[in-house]
Amino acid sequence: MTKADLVEQVAALGDLTRRDGEVIVETIFDSVIAALQSGDKIEIRGFGSFRIRSRNARTGRNPKTGAKVEVPAKRVPYFKPSKELRELINPGEAESR
Repeated sequence: MTKADLVEQVAALGDLTRRDGEVIVETIFDSVIAALQSGDKIEIRGFGSFRIRSRNARTGRNPKTGAKVEVPAKRVPYFKPSKELRELINPGEAESR
């Protein structure tokens, strides 16, 4: 599914124009990005949570030349799906335990 597909579905569900659907989707994405940039955690019940994980600096290798390369420390977004989402994707898994 692409962002355009998501905009179409939002517009169809709310009987909105395509432009209104686009504004809604953009607002949600912008809010998630802004919260992650400020270091906040986002939790959407029944869907999952977004948070930032820190990766330490390390020494890597260029696969083409084999030369050592210093990789700086960075923050990366991480998504953890909720139990409900995992069960919806794998319906028989919960019953087999």
